[in-house]
Amino acid sequence: MAHEADNPCDTDGAAHSFDLVLERIFDAPPEKIFRAWTEPELIKQWLAPKPWTITDAVCDPRPGGLTQFTMRSPDGQTFPNTGVFLEVIPNRRIVSTDGLTPDWKPAGQPFMVSRIELEPLPDGRTKYTATAHHWNEATMKQHEEMGFHDGWGQCADQLAELLKTF
Repeated sequence: MAHEADNPCDTDGAAHSFDLVLERIFDAPPEKIFRAWTEPELIKQWLAPKPWTITDAVCDPRPGGLTQFTMRSPDGQTFPNTGVFLEVIPNRRIVSTDGLTPDWKPAGQPFMVSRIELEPLPDGRTKYTATAHHWNEATMKQHEEMGFHDGWGQCADQLAELLKTF
């Protein structure tokens, strides 16, 4: 009989805090930010830290819907990002993961669950909280080393600029 520590089904059922968080206040209502996260033509304009680009984007913002985009480095390398939406509350919350496919099958080694929270403020601005939830400390640290804070921060700055244009 296998030792309990070797049993992949032996989990404690509790959420663990392997989270990276970015918070901003945007001078825009939640509706505009939600559009920027869910309309492919807007996604292409801000979701990669420049000089990186997004070469394509697909977005079906509903539980089980596909979220997919390809990041392209300045030297032409491509990095596909594919996931599925878990929860979508228009203008309030978007939760997605790369750990599942749209037909709810495991999608290889999961990296994270992304949670975007949009909290309207009384002055018309929005508190924006982007959280990357990781399965373990190792993937969280890997994401930090990949440049989570700088990269997601730069993308948030690019989003703030884009929000002024529509």
